[in-house]
Amino acid sequence: QVQLVESGGGLVQTGGSLRLSCAASGSPFSSNVMAWHRQAPGKARELVAGMHSGGATNYADSVKGRFTISRDNAKNTLYLQMNSLKPEDTAVYYCSLGTWFSSPRYWGQGTQVTVSS
Repeated sequence: QVQLVESGGGLVQTGGSLRLSCAASGSPFSSNVMAWHRQAPGKARELVAGMHSGGATNYADSVKGRFTISRDNAKNTLYLQMNSLKPEDTAVYYCSLGTWFSSPRYWGQGTQVTVSS
């Protein structure tokens, strides 16, 4: 059974930083992509950043230069370092696991990130 457990969300002021973590267990994929997505109220879920187990990364244009994705394959844990946060980054952030960037198969429960102006 695949489980993805996110942590690290919270309330932060504009310009602040947060670090999200996603602990994965039970993955059936030896080669995989773990990614962060977000969904703001009234908007569609969007890919924020993803990272292949081999190291390739993909970022949304809106977060390039501010967010950094990383992963510890030995611990099956994904991280997202978010710096220079803006109010428009406010959303529920979800961790995903799949075989490629465009094909998430499993989802975590989400963690709320709120950036106050």
